[in-house]
Amino acid sequence: MTNTHDALIIGAGQAGPPLAGRLTAAGMSVGLIERKLFGGTCVNTGCIPTKTLIASAYAAHLARRAAEYGVSTGGDVTVNMKAVKARKHMISSRSREGVESWLENMERCTVYRGHARFVSPREVQVGEDRIVAKQIFINVGGRALVPDLPGIDRVAALTNTSILELDTLPEHLVVVGGSYVGLEFAQMYRRFGAAVTVVEMSPRLIAREDEDVSAAIKQILEAEGVAVRLNAQCIRFEPRGAEIAVGLECASGAPVVTGSHLLLAVGRRPNTDDLTLDKAGVDTDARGYIIVDDELRTSAPGIWALGDCNGRGAFTHTAYNDFEIVAANLLDGERRRLRDRIPAYALYVDPPLGRVGMTEAGARATRRPLLVGRRPMTRVGRAIEKGETQGFMMAVADAETHQILGAAILGTGGDEAIHGILDAMNARIPFTVLQRAVPIHPTVSELVPTLLGEMKLVPAQD
Repeated sequence: MTNTHDALIIGAGQAGPPLAGRLTAAGMSVGLIERKLFGGTCVNTGCIPTKTLIASAYAAHLARRAAEYGVSTGGDVTVNMKAVKARKHMISSRSREGVESWLENMERCTVYRGHARFVSPREVQVGEDRIVAKQIFINVGGRALVPDLPGIDRVAALTNTSILELDTLPEHLVVVGGSYVGLEFAQMYRRFGAAVTVVEMSPRLIAREDEDVSAAIKQILEAEGVAVRLNAQCIRFEPRGAEIAVGLECASGAPVVTGSHLLLAVGRRPNTDDLTLDKAGVDTDARGYIIVDDELRTSAPGIWALGDCNGRGAFTHTAYNDFEIVAANLLDGERRRLRDRIPAYALYVDPPLGRVGMTEAGARATRRPLLVGRRPMTRVGRAIEKGETQGFMMAVADAETHQILGAAILGTGGDEAIHGILDAMNARIPFTVLQRAVPIHPTVSELVPTLLGEMKLVPAQD
């Protein structure tokens, strides 16, 4: 059967459903294809389920610290993993079902369930249906990368998706990958009560961050009992009875770590390899990401790529912003571009890291004169009151224009407080305007003007 629509959206992640809403509201007939779970990574295997689990882990951690606040819990703190999983499942399912119901009942929107494959630049096959559309929007997301490491085919390895199905506590979880996903699961499971070892090939954790951020996060995790093994240059796996041996060949420490469970958290790959994009004339890069221009158009006229599959963000908020850019350009007569988006994200270890713009190292690499400021969380009243003084605040600005180039807040509330700086950067105002603000006391945000006022000149480097 051949069906014709004004527009076709492939994938019901964070960009697809709101785009369907805008297009149908504009009077267009829209087809939307989803082959598995509505809501994409965020709703099903990313933000919502993982942050729900992190909340449970934080509750257990705080309960164990109750005596520090003068509170007695009346005994040992235990974690019911089946109840933890059930809570996660309830919250995630509710969100997924909400997205699905919205699309199913959307006027002028037809939902197709199945695997989409391009037949031509304007035709997509889904089961017995052939769908024709003038405009096609690809929003297929990504999945965990499973590296071809020695012995990987001989052991049972978890990914960020399959680990969500655990309802028992691992005796010893070995996490391969010392970046965002791996560190969140590492701290979470340590707080649930598991022994945890993080294995990272690089000399430090989260290598894209500044060295002081990496060092501080390593210290935070190790203080909670997470073992961190860096410089693991030849990672390999082998079964040892019911356990998994991970070979490391690290510069120091035992050459092998043995655990009951293995989590691979070494990156993501786009879900583009089975769309037959070549038949549509859509180009991808060497890693499979769809190549897009500044307005998210692909190499094929009339086809756009949004979200994780274009390699231009890999976050829920950037995927949603992709939708906003496309909708504004197509429907509102605007000219919005990717280049105007200021990068911002958070790492949800506890305390969290909020990041915006350049790192200090990145700013120094521009060889311009800079203003740099730092303040430890031990000098933030809100952190002291909460008994959570780990971490620090940092900001870097152009010494001549006074434009903020980047900032990091590693500390309690850092994922929220960073938005004041992000707003100032989006408004393109000099930091002196934010410095004159009068924030509410007692908050973490109230120290942002103080931090900016204490910045010191760093001369331009040759």
